[in-house]
Amino acid sequence: MARSKTGASTGGAVAAKPKVTRARQAAPEPGAAFTGFPADALAFLRELDEHNEREWFETQRARYERSVRGPALAFIAAMAPELARISKRFVADPRPQGGSLMRIHRDVRFGADKRPYKTNIGIHFRHTAGKDVHAPGIYVHVAPDGCFLGVGLWHPEPEPLAQIRKRIVEKSKAWQTVRDDPGFRKVFEPGGESLARAPRGFDAEHVHVDDLRRKSHISLAKLGVRELGRADLPAVLGVRIAAAKRYLGFLCAAIGQPF
Repeated sequence: MARSKTGASTGGAVAAKPKVTRARQAAPEPGAAFTGFPADALAFLRELDEHNEREWFETQRARYERSVRGPALAFIAAMAPELARISKRFVADPRPQGGSLMRIHRDVRFGADKRPYKTNIGIHFRHTAGKDVHAPGIYVHVAPDGCFLGVGLWHPEPEPLAQIRKRIVEKSKAWQTVRDDPGFRKVFEPGGESLARAPRGFDAEHVHVDDLRRKSHISLAKLGVRELGRADLPAVLGVRIAAAKRYLGFLCAAIGQPF
């Protein structure tokens, strides 16, 4: 964002640069109950997209804490009992650092895009084995251009991807039952990219070749903007995630992890 400079001289002295004033909104108390994401969460992210620079962010840091980070941490804590009802293996970690809330800072070391901040809220409920292996997870994405719930594995390493493909072939009927479950299909649809043809070593005529071609095994469910403001959002998402229970169980079994 361009800023005007105040370099006009008065009596030979250069005027001092105005001090940056931080926004003064109170952040939620740690451990506060989740009451829904405020409308200002998306408004903040829209403005961040327009003013993606450190100086602007610092003027709005208290607003970020109040409207984005605080509600996100409260949401994560509220998701813990919902996830526990589905599986003990998925962790809702409300720690401010190193928990389920993904960092807002972008890694700009290797890319051409040097904007310092992400313009979305990313929340990842990892499998207990997730820091040691590439395991299925649950992801919530909140952004001005779209919000969604994701379940499964996004861009897994070659070994777990091969294990999933092998299990689809070996447990073909079980996979079809999981994939075509009416409750699951009503909520989720497949996401991610696919290979142009069957992967090496797999039958191009296999009945599930479209699933074998997938580079990711992730399924997505839409999340409405109005739903974000609901205090019962954790319960709403708990119901949707429960519809993917057998799907997640199949993927966990494929890579040799408990569900």
